[in-house]
Amino acid sequence: MVEHNFDTALHEREGIEQPSQVNPYLQKRKRRELSVDEYVEGIRRGDRVILSRAITLIESTNPEHHQFAQQVIERCLPHSGNSLRIGITGVPGAGKSTFIEAFGTFLTTHGKKIAVLAIDPSSERSKGSILGDKTRMEQLSVDPHAFIRPSPSGLTLGGVARKTRETIVLCEAAGFDVIIVETVGVGQSETVVKSMVDFFLLIMLSGAGDELQGIKRGIMEMADALVINKADGDNVTPAQLARTRYQSALHLFPKNENGWEVPVTTCSSIEHTDIDKVWEIIAQFEALTKKNGFFEKNRNEQNVKIFYDWIDFTIKNNFFNRPEVQAAIEGLLPKVLAGEVTPYQAGSEVVGTEN
Repeated sequence: MVEHNFDTALHEREGIEQPSQVNPYLQKRKRRELSVDEYVEGIRRGDRVILSRAITLIESTNPEHHQFAQQVIERCLPHSGNSLRIGITGVPGAGKSTFIEAFGTFLTTHGKKIAVLAIDPSSERSKGSILGDKTRMEQLSVDPHAFIRPSPSGLTLGGVARKTRETIVLCEAAGFDVIIVETVGVGQSETVVKSMVDFFLLIMLSGAGDELQGIKRGIMEMADALVINKADGDNVTPAQLARTRYQSALHLFPKNENGWEVPVTTCSSIEHTDIDKVWEIIAQFEALTKKNGFFEKNRNEQNVKIFYDWIDFTIKNNFFNRPEVQAAIEGLLPKVLAGEVTPYQAGSEVVGTEN
């Protein structure tokens, strides 16, 4: 009688060693840490990889990365300030991304190196809406003379703005001639962009009802030029009509201190028509303001604003990072929600913990 060993029947025989499910060649290798000198040298010679890594350091919330990034920025600062900074905003659907691609391509074909940065205060909710803009700029994103960088998600508008200003310094040190700052979100982002650029361009479109009701007066007052986009096909005549209306409306605004009369023009980003006119307007503005001193005056005023913004950021950051302040907020917040104390009383108590 043959004895059957049922235990061995359930035993898995040793087979051929299975390969790893992950291709070892595709496994992410830990990058070598660079020194401040290596970052600065790489940025100065236009190395896109090192520039991107430096911007990532700026965007990092790690305090050690922040201190390191500040050293890189300080070393790059003497090599910055030589670009023309252009802010671009517009109503939803105006075709900002399409315009930037057409405008950027025009500039690179004329020997300019451009960097496109974006400010998106809504990115904390949308989680990557800027990246959608980047993919729409297919031609520009592969242009060797262009650099597109989405702004970091999950930051407050002030945080994004501060990091964008620092990114501008690095891009200028990398040799970019034109820095384009695009507002992806709506609201206060226009004011923030205006405070960091030399020229502020407002993209509009026609055929959407009463154009003058579609944009806030405050944003129009900030603009150095208005461009009616999508002036192609059956929309050429409506675009010209919109141009006339906007031009008439601008005459009601106070005159600019710098002596510049805000022009209104039309273009087609899809057909790449009259894009050159937009660049001519910007070049005329630059020539005028550099001649009468307002170009430098504007930059000096921006530096003063950055100075005060940095003080404000540092004080708030240091205050809220104090353990006693955090404990006080955690203890008082439920009372505020329950209506046991007023927000003003709770705020005064929190501020008093510092003393």
